[in-house]
Amino acid sequence: GRMITKSMKMSYLGVEKLWKIMNDAKEPSSSNSNFSNEFQSSQQMDWLRVQDSLKRKLITEDDFKWRLPTREKEGSCEILKYVGGVDLSFSKDDSSIACGTLVVLDLTTHKVVYEDSSIVRLHIPYLPGFLAFREAPVLLELLDKMKNNAHCFYPQLLMVDGNGLLHPRGFGLACHIGVLADLPTVGVGKNLHHVDGLTQSTVRELLQAADSPEHVLPLIGDSRCTWGAAMRSSQGSLKPIFISVGHRISLATAIEIVRMTCRFRVPEPIRQADIRSRERLRNNQRLCS
Repeated sequence: GRMITKSMKMSYLGVEKLWKIMNDAKEPSSSNSNFSNEFQSSQQMDWLRVQDSLKRKLITEDDFKWRLPTREKEGSCEILKYVGGVDLSFSKDDSSIACGTLVVLDLTTHKVVYEDSSIVRLHIPYLPGFLAFREAPVLLELLDKMKNNAHCFYPQLLMVDGNGLLHPRGFGLACHIGVLADLPTVGVGKNLHHVDGLTQSTVRELLQAADSPEHVLPLIGDSRCTWGAAMRSSQGSLKPIFISVGHRISLATAIEIVRMTCRFRVPEPIRQADIRSRERLRNNQRLCS
């Protein structure tokens, strides 16, 4: 049967239902590990409808009640202090075993003030352009758990190890999570999606030629649409990262926040989530061996 129905309400409260539906799918046997073209086509049609439904709720400008510490005070507006980062790491022995991790960083101290993770077996296949349907439920569940516990460190903004608008359909993992969690969200990718004529080699050449002191290059496609920005985030890094809007934030603000949180190539909230998810997987594998 279909795993996601037309009538499903894609609200934050529906995450639990979405998670259950997606994980109730039977894992294919080893003799039939390749999903048929017919199944993939049907699945893609369902996922396209869900993406289109969520995309209508996307906000690509600043839509929050806090201000950046670097900006002038406006009224009694609170300062951005708690920035979350999410990442999913996979077992080297079994690619269906993954550890999703959520960390929250205090911007004033750059210390991790909250951490949670979950080791799961994923039954959803990876299909290009639909990564969110495989990874988002794990990460949304961690956010949901924190929110339900009314935790005082609940992030004001979330950084996602993955793309936002910089995506073949203009709706990547960061957009998916941002809309469902109703959080200002920034996508940070390590690799460039080949979208609208943009290629990794061309962007690197342009970044080197620009020789900008800020090391930021707007990613403008053949259609003249701005999909995001490439940025050399640290002095020692030759490889850029790719920043894009996830939800409820402008590209200019997203770039500013990424710059504020980069000690190394990858912004610290995502870097810490990655380190901790890998460590949790290693510990889990040692216990199981």
